[in-house]
Amino acid sequence: MRPLDEKETTAVFEKLHKFTGNNLKNIVENPAHEGPEQNPGRYCFRLHKNKVYYVSDSLVKRATNVARNNLVALGTCIGKFTHGGSFHLTVHALGLLSANARHKVWLKPTSEMSFLYGNHVLKGGLGRITENIAPGDGVVVYSMSDVPLGFGIAAKSTQDCRKLDPNGIVVLHQSDIGEYLRMEDEL
Repeated sequence: MRPLDEKETTAVFEKLHKFTGNNLKNIVENPAHEGPEQNPGRYCFRLHKNKVYYVSDSLVKRATNVARNNLVALGTCIGKFTHGGSFHLTVHALGLLSANARHKVWLKPTSEMSFLYGNHVLKGGLGRITENIAPGDGVVVYSMSDVPLGFGIAAKSTQDCRKLDPNGIVVLHQSDIGEYLRMEDEL
């Protein structure tokens, strides 16, 4: 378990900024609440076996007693680096993203299952959408009862969504909570 180097930090922050915008500072400056110490510190990002973890400083200090080979995970795994060096967010980052999301989309109850099976969000299944979404922006997908279901990339702007036919793709699927069941061996 080691701190991210400059290139890795840039890749992680660029991906998180796509979804959170200026709320990224809330993630970085978030005070930690874990640990026996009076002042447990802040949360930080650590790399272990190509996976990036969001973990409190006090937990990192206590984990130094565990051998690197014996350490399985620490904190919340928010993503992983591929062999090519690009960074991908995993479904575990959903809690972090939903708390600091800049752009949101709400699904009708009839299209929730389709999204949870890994399909894109269609205009016909769209319940609500936040304003000022541009194509390529990161979007967090919610149910109508404000339960975060996953996240993806906006395929169309908010203005284009209003004119789109019901079978047009609004959000390109990246990850959803259905992956806990579909990919439980890999997570």
